[in-house]
Amino acid sequence: MKRRRFIKKASLASSAAVLAGPHIYPVSTKVSPNDKIQLGVIGCNGMGWSNVNSMLKMDDVDLIAICDVDQGVINRRQGDYGKLRKNQPAVHGDYRELLANPEIDAVVIGTPDHWHCMPMVEALASGKHVFVEKPISNTIEECNLMVEAAKKYQKVVQVGQWQRSGPHYQKAIDLVRSGKLGNIRLVKVWAYQGWMKPVNKIPDEPAPAGVDYDFWLGPARQRPFNRNRFHFNFRWFWDYAGGLMTDWGVHEIDIALYAMQALAPVSVMATGGKLAYPDDASETPDTLQAVFQYENFSMLWEHATGIDHGPYGRREGIAFIGNNGTLVVNRQGYEVLVEHEAVNYHTKGAAKMESVEAFEKPRELNYLDLHTQNFIEAVKSNDPSKLNTPIESGSVAAINAQMGNIAYKTGSKVYWDPAKSSFIKNENANKLMRAKYHNGWKLPNP
Repeated sequence: MKRRRFIKKASLASSAAVLAGPHIYPVSTKVSPNDKIQLGVIGCNGMGWSNVNSMLKMDDVDLIAICDVDQGVINRRQGDYGKLRKNQPAVHGDYRELLANPEIDAVVIGTPDHWHCMPMVEALASGKHVFVEKPISNTIEECNLMVEAAKKYQKVVQVGQWQRSGPHYQKAIDLVRSGKLGNIRLVKVWAYQGWMKPVNKIPDEPAPAGVDYDFWLGPARQRPFNRNRFHFNFRWFWDYAGGLMTDWGVHEIDIALYAMQALAPVSVMATGGKLAYPDDASETPDTLQAVFQYENFSMLWEHATGIDHGPYGRREGIAFIGNNGTLVVNRQGYEVLVEHEAVNYHTKGAAKMESVEAFEKPRELNYLDLHTQNFIEAVKSNDPSKLNTPIESGSVAAINAQMGNIAYKTGSKVYWDPAKSSFIKNENANKLMRAKYHNGWKLPNP
């Protein structure tokens, strides 16, 4: 019989209690093995393992299966897990073997972006809940399929856009929606990443021993193995991801659009390119500006590699620019810059709004831990409505970010038709919405 025992008792503190108090986790207690949430992880080199490691801080969660195409990664994670728990997770090189295990309640998907859609849809079809990394997919078509699958199977799907679970982001969103900032005409979102250096060109080579490279490619086009495209750096190549626009962009765009209660733009245009490191190996732009026009406001996204001094002196963030004041929020906290009535060019008059005390994120709060705890709480009650970042929210952020990339790739201002879910009179842009699967793999059918 399939194991599907979702605990109704409150073994974790409620979200409200977590946000109100200094303690994130309940006092450690012994939990019956039959009452534990059994996890599997697909892709555990980077954020997949970070998500699992966060969930394992909860006593009523166990990892029972690990899947990766790199045996070296599996060996390393087996050692990491052995320091945390005593059970021995099963290991797999093929995610379908993991999904066939009826004992697994929930799956963490931490693969490269081009490998998010198929495992997520198939996990839901096998009766499992899913925590999927952001961006949820590499194309708009896949985003729509993933939302459709979640609706069909009625399972819990949390997206790894963990800023949604941060208390100070929630406070900032409430302030934006309060109207105190006045009419918000512009939202700026940005990521300046000084740590990013050129990706030096290196020759192709045979795949390392223990790596199933063909499986790693999956639906992506066939190419010789190159370490630049493997593991972390896959983000900078169009076959597998969308560069900083989708990597960092979904975090910031998610908060921006959720606060503004917006879904899709009227139009998007973008400019930029490989301007910082024109001769390095990466494909995605290291410098980009994209302007999104919504019904009542504009949003400006920009990213830059190799430099840290972004707008308002912050490496990353979101600025809600209103007639009365500007709220600037990032991972460290938020502040409000108050506008004043202008007496003349040199003199300020009365403040247009009451001052708001700046807020700094408490160091002891780990927002990823709050996010994974939210996921486990929703899994236990089998209630997607409890999620802080459900798949629908993940799709909004990913689709808007992908629109920015599409505008950049086409070199044109693109216009969106929400009724038809397509670009208006722009076949080049519409082609870029669609997924192209290779090597015998086919787009899943929810």
